Amino acid sequence: MKLIELILDETMALTGIDAISLVEHPAIEEDFIALNSDRVEFAKQDEEKRILMGAALVPNKPIYRVDGEEEFYVYFSQDTIRKASEMFFQKAKQNNATLEHEVGINGLTVVESWIIEDETHDKSRKYGMELPVGTWMVSMKVNNPEIWDGFVKTGKVKGFSIEGYFVDKMNFAKQELERIEEQEAALLLSQIVGIIKKDGRKKTGSRVEMESYSDYPQAVSNNAKRGIELNEKNGNKCATPVGKVRAQQLAQGKPISVETITRMHSYLSRAEEYYDENDTKACGTISYLLWGGLAAKRWAESKLKELGKL
Repeated sequence: MKLIELILDETMALTGIDAISLVEHPAIEEDFIALNSDRVEFAKQDEEKRILMGAALVPNKPIYRVDGEEEFYVYFSQDTIRKASEMFFQKAKQNNATLEHEVGINGLTVVESWIIEDETHDKSRKYGMELPVGTWMVSMKVNNPEIWDGFVKTGKVKGFSIEGYFVDKMNFAKQELERIEEQEAALLLSQIVGIIKKDGRKKTGSRVEMESYSDYPQAVSNNAKRGIELNEKNGNKCATPVGKVRAQQLAQGKPISVETITRMHSYLSRAEEYYDENDTKACGTISYLLWGGLAAKRWAESKLKELGKL
């Protein structure tokens, strides 16, 4: 079954966690604990702290999902969990709570939040919770008697589940590349228009040549050829027409402009994290190779420094 990593798209205003839901069956399979006066068991009503403590997100834990007829698993990395937990408070979402992802509820506030740094000495171990490093833990104050008495004390809700907006890491990589390639296409078009206009003002009709270079190593061409091969096996679904043309240029050792080298370095620096040499069907991997891969990134960086552009 497909396993998809979810990440934050920080270019989107809605990205991140919008609310924490109280649910009967938490997707991360970790129940929260109802705390009172340092004891796990429930105490008398007037002695209760009415605080729920538990895991909101566990790193690298597969979470089952269904979209129509497609079944798959999603997971979050430690880095994404830490960023999401920080953004949760930066966007002042600590008072946002729902019941079973269906009904908004008032009177609930996240009053404590931390990332487990040490499995042995973390506060959660005091309450018998064995969770991995990188887990996002929260404590939620429940100042809503109806929720506390009717759902927490009766066991109708047992854990936390997040609500938010994340993106498929591999699709995100493909979209990032397409954005860069669209910028590349627009730049090339503007340069061509500029040349045409400039030539039109000259009686001799002389051409203006754009500075370009072809001294990149053979490894760059080999990576582009590999990307082309993998893309063909994958139905040519990765990259835009501009990206495919760029791969052909690199594969054939043709010269590329300084502007293209700059965009190559920018893209490859950002997209490196989406490259997985073991996943030859992923667009993140294929697109990275189409642009010359790591060899191209190193060459582009060296060339831009040589030209005083970096």
